[in-house]
Amino acid sequence: MNAGFETVHGDVQPLDWLCLAPHPDDAEIGAGGTLIRVAQAGKKVGILELSRGEKGTQGTPDVRGQECARAAQLMGLAWRGQLGLVDGEIVDTAKAAHRLAAVLRALRPKVLVVPHFNDRHPDHFGAYHLSKRAVHLAQLQKAYVGGEPHRVSRVLLYQGNADITPTLLVDVEAVQEVWAAAILAHESQFAGAAISETVTPEIVERRRARQSYWGTLGRVRYAEAFEVETAMVVDPLAL
Repeated sequence: MNAGFETVHGDVQPLDWLCLAPHPDDAEIGAGGTLIRVAQAGKKVGILELSRGEKGTQGTPDVRGQECARAAQLMGLAWRGQLGLVDGEIVDTAKAAHRLAAVLRALRPKVLVVPHFNDRHPDHFGAYHLSKRAVHLAQLQKAYVGGEPHRVSRVLLYQGNADITPTLLVDVEAVQEVWAAAILAHESQFAGAAISETVTPEIVERRRARQSYWGTLGRVRYAEAFEVETAMVVDPLAL
């Protein structure tokens, strides 16, 4: 345990990218291909589960933590950890925001990837609003959350259980095999009975269908979709 969070893979270190996941496996499902691509490019990438998924129908927190570690190895992550908020009760409170801000100061990510607020699951849109406050607190000199202030350079919102209108598409065709293996490392969720549209043995097939759709719009085979809330500077020669 370190500064109120638990490490399940790797070492606490400054990261280039950090993805916030309400539950184990959310990051792989929504943004896994992009995280793998960035890690393969030599960047330091991490995932922070906000909860341990303890209220899920299948699996236990310990089993799911082991699955997170296996997936992290497959993805080439530099670090993965869990904040330990209560599953099913992830909301924007001052206490939770201070805890998350302390983690941001410890890991110092340049890019933060968070769930999109357009989602049927309360924990997903709760995570979005919680992240907004934590990002703000982390950069304030007089916010007493521990560690040195840190400013996140860019926040990306990833797709969960609902449609979004993306402003950024990432080509993930080259990492399809690793991405699928990372999702299926969460065996307790995806090797048993179908519980929902997400907790199902068909998860890779279903999410790949979404990637195919976004890929069509981006003129590639498979893409992951993100929304950027602030304008990005783009080199016109790269268009």
